Amino acid sequence: MPTIYDLKPAFQNLLRPVCRALARAGVTANQVTLVAAAISVALGACIAWRPGERWPLALVPAWLFVRMALNAIDGMLAREHDQRSALGGVLNELGDVVSDAALYLPFALVPGVPPRLTVAVVVLGLLTEMAGVVAVQIGASRRYDGPFGKSDRAFAFGLFALLLACGVEPGAWLRGALALAAVLSAWTVVNRARRALAELRATGGAT
Repeated sequence: MPTIYDLKPAFQNLLRPVCRALARAGVTANQVTLVAAAISVALGACIAWRPGERWPLALVPAWLFVRMALNAIDGMLAREHDQRSALGGVLNELGDVVSDAALYLPFALVPGVPPRLTVAVVVLGLLTEMAGVVAVQIGASRRYDGPFGKSDRAFAFGLFALLLACGVEPGAWLRGALALAAVLSAWTVVNRARRALAELRATGGAT
């Protein structure tokens, strides 16, 4: 099933001039990764600090778009400007899960937002990323299969934040959307594990 992640190549092409300019200025992939994580943590802290106010939520959609751009840029800096490193690989994976947890978990504190469903979606989201990384551990490639990966979660939480910031009351629509996100996330965990094992079988690896 296609996901928003499938749009990444076209998005990278748009960002390539910016990436080249940053590389010329001496900016490194690891610096971009750390900045993206730090701002996500700071914005999540603002939501937790003022869960009843709209302004922190209003910042979320714009930040998620910028964060998506920064995530693409740090990858291009690493691949296209000879900045690959073991540390970069660790920071990239940890930065994503830390950012997601720090930014999305505070939604559970917003009045009217179902806290248990919110936490479940965040935890399942972390498991999808773990499933993608575990594929490498068993000898397959890093899995990004859908139907509900990192970019899809960002779109969903960005939309939730926008609607809540605009004054839409949380209710059945949000409970239904979070329940659907939880189901799709669980499906993604299974799908990534299944595809990793299928890849191993296709290449003659042990399963």
